[in-house]
Amino acid sequence: MGQRRKAREFAIQSIYALDFAEVKADFREYGLLNEYPEILHQLTSAESIKASSSLFAFADELVKNTIINIEDIEAEIDKYTEHWSLESIAHLDKSILIVAVYELMFTDTPAAVIINEAIEIAKKFCSEHTGKFINGILDAINRGIPHSKQGRQLPT
Repeated sequence: MGQRRKAREFAIQSIYALDFAEVKADFREYGLLNEYPEILHQLTSAESIKASSSLFAFADELVKNTIINIEDIEAEIDKYTEHWSLESIAHLDKSILIVAVYELMFTDTPAAVIINEAIEIAKKFCSEHTGKFINGILDAINRGIPHSKQGRQLPT
């Protein structure tokens, strides 16, 4: 497994854990930005990944920038999940979608790479059916989003 996929897994696991964090709705972004560093450190240190590594840096970038663009990302997902509300999508499936949609909307990573990585991670942590579900939604989102790649980002 490549370093970037492992970083994506850590990012997805962090977003998943944050889905259960008790943060005030009015200060959601602030609360999530305060909560995620400890979660990411716990995940990576359990696998002996140093905070100074490029793997950690990529995972950190994904989580941080996903959080600061979370409202736009969730709105985009909502547009393409006709028969599903975000609340009815399984937490892990939603976390995979959120990180992948962040990458589709705001990074220069090729869409085929992002979608393939999301499908492979879904197959690893979920099921074959989840991979198909993720593929369908991400493909639709990719076709529908403008590819200007401009989002909010915190300085690194």
